[in-house]
Amino acid sequence: MAALKPYLQLTRPANLLTALADILAGLAIAGFAFSGEPYVYLLLATLGLYGGGVVLNDVFDAELDAVERPERPIPSGRVSLRGATIFGGTLLAFGIMSARFFSLTSGLIALGIAVLVLLYDRNAKHSKLWGPIVMGMCRGGNLLLGISVLPAALSSYWWLGVVPVVYIGAITMISQDEVHGGKRRTLYLAGLFYAVVHLVQLGVAYRQENFLLALPLVGLHLFLVARPLRAAIQNPVGPLIGKAVKAGVLSLIVMDAAWCVAFGQWPLALVVLLLLPFSIYLAKIFAVT
Repeated sequence: MAALKPYLQLTRPANLLTALADILAGLAIAGFAFSGEPYVYLLLATLGLYGGGVVLNDVFDAELDAVERPERPIPSGRVSLRGATIFGGTLLAFGIMSARFFSLTSGLIALGIAVLVLLYDRNAKHSKLWGPIVMGMCRGGNLLLGISVLPAALSSYWWLGVVPVVYIGAITMISQDEVHGGKRRTLYLAGLFYAVVHLVQLGVAYRQENFLLALPLVGLHLFLVARPLRAAIQNPVGPLIGKAVKAGVLSLIVMDAAWCVAFGQWPLALVVLLLLPFSIYLAKIFAVT
């Protein structure tokens, strides 16, 4: 069991729960009735895609982590570079195949996510512009993967995949300065992106006649991301920026619960919210960023 723990650390377990929340939000947006189709394949797919992505991210960052974060599994020698590469590649392949088992459409979306993951891990993350965009596209694709449970829903709600691009783009912008500290200008821009996401969610909830139901969850999400972001703006040093990133990632679960309520799926929203305490607990044991 001890030998498996470093491999588990590479997958960022707390973050994996946020990926599951994306799929559940997509199911809610599609109006899925949770009967008939084996939607569990989509949940397995996102675990493989997200887990493989973060593992391979550490593979590509092995040399840098040896200097900046030597305690991580690969630079510390607890996981070999070859072993991590095989592990990450296997998870990505598992994610694609699981989605394909559900449907061809889902499989193609998963393949697109895998390509974006590799693009981000290998090249895009080094760019101040393309890093946030590509990472956001990965999350947007994950939401669309959930919506693909009913392919007809994709034609109506494909544009909602842009919202995670904006949100994750903000988090990625912040995280680029996590080690050495950052600039207030970047943090203010991230705050603006957060505000756009909240306004879009409230607008969609209003159109779906669920504004009052969605308002508390959107407000909770705003509270969770705004407090650490404000602290980082006041003092943009690495540790406070790291807390702002962590809050942004973990509170994705609340944002996904808000999507569920916006589309009238409040029982599913409660299920999604139940993932939050487990994610917070795992974040105390395993790294989030």
